[in-house]
Amino acid sequence: MTTNNSTSVAPKIEESWKFALADEFEADYFKNLVTFVREETRKHTIFPAGKNIFSAFNHTPLTAVRVVLLGQDPYHGPGQAHGLCFSVPDGVPFPPSLKNIFKELHNDIGMEMPHSGNLIPWANQGVLLLNATLTVRAHQAGSHQGRGWEQFTDQVIKTISDLRAGVVFLLWGRYAQNKEALIDTNKHFILKAPHPSPLSAHRGFFGSKQFSKTNQILHENGLPEIDWHLG
Repeated sequence: MTTNNSTSVAPKIEESWKFALADEFEADYFKNLVTFVREETRKHTIFPAGKNIFSAFNHTPLTAVRVVLLGQDPYHGPGQAHGLCFSVPDGVPFPPSLKNIFKELHNDIGMEMPHSGNLIPWANQGVLLLNATLTVRAHQAGSHQGRGWEQFTDQVIKTISDLRAGVVFLLWGRYAQNKEALIDTNKHFILKAPHPSPLSAHRGFFGSKQFSKTNQILHENGLPEIDWHLG
């Protein structure tokens, strides 16, 4: 995040998002949020690194969004979070939820277990990999909840709902499904499933076919399908 002057805070974010969310960056809650994150960074180890906080937006411009996958918090272990929900950088072992996502991809579309858990190839095709909270203190899950990130990312969801059409929202688990109220279901599509965590994946995430169903919706609406396969 960079400060333009004493009253304006402008993150390093892709231009279509910067324009659409300009009012948020000027809002008091967002300025307070930036102050909080900076103070946390001085005192603690924060994930992801500052340059990656807005990676989801920088890889998936607003004008390119076709699918939204909503997570909750960034991973809080060293080397895991890099700004895209469920994703880890190359060479990092797969967290349990991501491993279950890959298991379902195999069952759904026959994708073999990939060598990397880096989901940037999805993001570059228009899959916005959005966490509701964009930062976290190391080893302390949920430590940055309730500080303003949720207000910001709720507005992101509303912005997509208002300015785009035909987007497929993947809402996995109760937390994500509570965001349905922000989405105009007359313009967009919602697919729901239990969360892919080991605690809930066997309650219906496995076998939910979220990936093939997403492509079926895109295909039926004349939009390019997502190539879910990873190397």
